[in-house]
Amino acid sequence: MGIEQIANARGASDGTLLSGARMVVAALLREGVDTVWGYPGGAVLPIYDALQENEHVTHLLVRHEQAAVHAADGYARATGEVGVALVTSGPGVTNAVTGIATAYFDSIPIVVIAGNVPSASIGTDAFQECDTVGITRSIVKHNFLVLGIEHLALTLKKAFHIARTGRPGPVVVDIPKDVLQAIAEFVYPEQVQIRSCRERTDAHPAQIRRAARALRTAHRPCIFVGGGAIAAQASEEIVALARLLDAPVTNTLMALGAIPGSDARCLGMPGMHGTYEANMAMQNCDVMIALGARFDDRVIGDPDDFLKHDRSIIHVDIDPATIDKRVKVDIPIVGDAKAVVRTILKHLHDEPPALTGRDQWWHDIGAWRDRRCLAYKRDDRLIKPQFVIEKLWEITGGEAYVCSDVGQHQMWAAQLYAFNRPRRWINSGGLGTMGVGLPYAMGVKRAFPDADVVTVTGDGSIQMCIQELSTCKQYDLGVKIVSLNNGYLGMVRQLQHVHYGDRFSQSYMDALPDFAALARAYGHVGLRIERPGDVEAALRESLALKDRTVFMDFAIDGSENVWPMVRAGSGLTDMLLSSNDIEY
Repeated sequence: MGIEQIANARGASDGTLLSGARMVVAALLREGVDTVWGYPGGAVLPIYDALQENEHVTHLLVRHEQAAVHAADGYARATGEVGVALVTSGPGVTNAVTGIATAYFDSIPIVVIAGNVPSASIGTDAFQECDTVGITRSIVKHNFLVLGIEHLALTLKKAFHIARTGRPGPVVVDIPKDVLQAIAEFVYPEQVQIRSCRERTDAHPAQIRRAARALRTAHRPCIFVGGGAIAAQASEEIVALARLLDAPVTNTLMALGAIPGSDARCLGMPGMHGTYEANMAMQNCDVMIALGARFDDRVIGDPDDFLKHDRSIIHVDIDPATIDKRVKVDIPIVGDAKAVVRTILKHLHDEPPALTGRDQWWHDIGAWRDRRCLAYKRDDRLIKPQFVIEKLWEITGGEAYVCSDVGQHQMWAAQLYAFNRPRRWINSGGLGTMGVGLPYAMGVKRAFPDADVVTVTGDGSIQMCIQELSTCKQYDLGVKIVSLNNGYLGMVRQLQHVHYGDRFSQSYMDALPDFAALARAYGHVGLRIERPGDVEAALRESLALKDRTVFMDFAIDGSENVWPMVRAGSGLTDMLLSSNDIEY
């Protein structure tokens, strides 16, 4: 069998002679990869040549390498599979850095394959050479520089294994051009053993028994869910635990949908822009079980204030480095959240909880809910951003994939779109990257072509990767863009309102394009909505156009802010509920 025939096969058999480039494609097939996002350049043209000959891996050409990594990231967030991006050397790699860092901070499994100059030219300041390993070292789970074709197949196997095992994360594989052009026997291992990268499913039984005992006797339990629980696919077990304990659940920004937003036990998101009831429950519980959460500064506020409150904290995480990192806990459990909760449930079924004090606990939570912290004033003349999100939720029944950019629009969507399933909320949490929304939607739409995929964005964020409207056109990715256009860098303006006495330095954008016309120039449907009475019709009309990308530019009230808000450095319950609470 010739090399050309092998490239068209579902995967090369071990012992076959292949070029390094064709080994890359064969490895992708062995790993079950059907989609690669990328942008070609000289150093990776051998891979592009091999991809062209293969009918089983689809490559989607983006317009910027940052978008390639974001799209692979969005694909991974929605599917739970490893996303793949392909970039060239030099500026191709450096353009990808923001996307790699975004995936790293949210523990998303992606593999980024990068080309490099020939091995002999490394270190000579050759054209488009850069130190890919050095540049990406602090923002990857691991990276590799492949200096010989004899190492390539094993390295690719390791890359996928590391990306998806334990706490997921991005892996970069840097391949010099001469390695891609060399020819050797292809031997792809069925599995690899890496001592520092193993599944931690063997949580300590004694610690689990301690956790079950604490939960069994709790009067005011609280389940605190983070993004790690989504990665562990633990939603079903979390819902069962909440019902058995009759306990409230708070979800971090990365965990929305882990328990249905319509469930009465779901208090919503805690933290900087979390609900009043979620923050109060976090601080006033007597036993908290944290599942796959990092106790991030945006979630718990000031750690010293958080720890002033008398409670027992159980922390379950696959990554031992996360436990006791920011908050000293009482019962640490290193293990997979799904497996750990299943075992806790078994203990609690064997000896059921007494549910002592639940009536009072839920009475207190009801009083906090009565504050109606997410309420806003309707307006017949101005479009309120909250109204747009509420209508989007109503029309889609909470079943859409919502891909958010970063800013006020992100917080409004997180607060008001009640996700009933995990992996439907796709956003950048840890790095807070503007520009992710449209590439994320591309990745999700590729994975689920028949689903409603909506990008919620702002007039600032959308311009970071707006060139990807061209990618949407080329591949008929019918995403829907909801732009909450207030003419400001909204979150920057809000912070200047809260912290800087309304001194709005460089947060006003007075040279915005006509987004509807721009969308039409790319071959899409563009709508400008300026009246509250037109919001619902625009959303319905757009969502009905299943195969078209539609850009909905909503002219919203520019004075609206995201409330509640916890100022940086403040305690979790020290919340601003409106501008009236601000003291300069």
